[in-house]
Amino acid sequence: MKLSLNVRQSASVMAVGVGFWLASCTKDPSITPQAPVTSNPSTASQTVDGWILENMRAVYYWNDKIPANPDTTVAPSPFFYSLLYDYNNKANTERDRFSWIQESADDLKSSLSGEEKTTGLEVKYYLRASGSTDVIMKVLYVLPGSPAAKAGLKRGDIIASVNGQKLTTSNYASLAEDPTTFNYGLAKVESGKIVDTEAVKTVTAQVFQQNPVYLDSIYTVGSKKIGYLVYNQFIPGPNGSTAATYDQKLEQVFSKFKAQGVNELVLDLRYNPGGYVSSSVKLASMIAKGVDNTKTYYRMEYNKDVMAELKKENQTDDLTTRFQTKSQNIGANLSRVYVLTTGGTASASELIINGLKPFMPVITIGETTYGKNVGSITISDDTGKFKWGMQPIVFKSFNALNQSDYSTGFVPTIPKSEPLEVKQLGDIEEAYLSTALAQITGSNARISADQGPKLPAIGSSVERRAGGSNMFIDRNPLNF
Repeated sequence: MKLSLNVRQSASVMAVGVGFWLASCTKDPSITPQAPVTSNPSTASQTVDGWILENMRAVYYWNDKIPANPDTTVAPSPFFYSLLYDYNNKANTERDRFSWIQESADDLKSSLSGEEKTTGLEVKYYLRASGSTDVIMKVLYVLPGSPAAKAGLKRGDIIASVNGQKLTTSNYASLAEDPTTFNYGLAKVESGKIVDTEAVKTVTAQVFQQNPVYLDSIYTVGSKKIGYLVYNQFIPGPNGSTAATYDQKLEQVFSKFKAQGVNELVLDLRYNPGGYVSSSVKLASMIAKGVDNTKTYYRMEYNKDVMAELKKENQTDDLTTRFQTKSQNIGANLSRVYVLTTGGTASASELIINGLKPFMPVITIGETTYGKNVGSITISDDTGKFKWGMQPIVFKSFNALNQSDYSTGFVPTIPKSEPLEVKQLGDIEEAYLSTALAQITGSNARISADQGPKLPAIGSSVERRAGGSNMFIDRNPLNF
């Protein structure tokens, strides 16, 4: 059914984790991947700004906060941000820091599907010393098969310069992201200090598709069969593919977990900024205890105009997304689930935490999550007149207990910071995993002590990733 709001839409939506693809976005500014929402501009919106305003007034979650008479003569990007709710007021934790716009709708759609031009590195940025303006990058992980992997870079490597220039607080963002060919100057920890080396790794960025199912393992400790999954983005399949390759990989992992009697689960979402809600539903449906397709995973709340139309058309059931009945579900064998988190754990990742809580204890280990309990859709112009694409917030999410109180993030049950010197993911002595294993087994023997100097962290590429901190849904509120 198409609702009768005053905007002509044939919007198709990118399903990226309701309110969470909530992928930690520093952009301040069904299984099959869905076409993005497209809109057919009415005669009232014959400029880009007019098209933006018409769509935002129809579907934006805070549409009642849009200025009555915005200046439609300014450039499209600043115009879009001028419409956002309290965008520049950092004191307001409920402000809209998530909606964004891009000049190319095609580039926007690709980034949301895990495809972007990249070296294959995800890194964390630190000041080289407290009070210093010098910066280093620590490699968090390397995408298998990527240019960085082929160059021999690995988790834990420290980068101090790019193309012969020392990284500083004023240049690290551009040096880390802008070039096409990167000559990474490596450093190491020696006697508690960062020391430059002569080693240089040359890497050329290319368009690369991330496989989000990064690593899975099973550890046996006495009667405990502990499943471990590193999952780095909620995307069903490669960009443009009609096959849900990555969702199917998730199902294969949980089939293995079930066949081998896994009775404890550690879900590593440290570097997962969000994505498609459809993938979040599938993952949660293989974890939650006692669920099937009659149980609520999450409920959406749209703006008052859309909600009124839904009630008028008796379509409020469409606000609820239920779990799926999955043969791979291991919930019957689980008494709890451990989730590893950082400040880059966002959107659809937080939806997993919130959605599972009504059905089982969720124990988080790490840092406070990003804090995104709202979701978005992708809107582009199907006439081709306007090339822009926008990703406005259109709903807020609630779990089966009607809870949505994590706009400032989930505070960890067990606080843990990642050290500068790290073990490889999956190593039982890796700081986060060893903490989870110790909690599960009741032994402190495996807890890994933090390694290396404690340096001030200033951000990560996970938080800056294209499509980051997003949660996408696969339908437009105007087209049920």
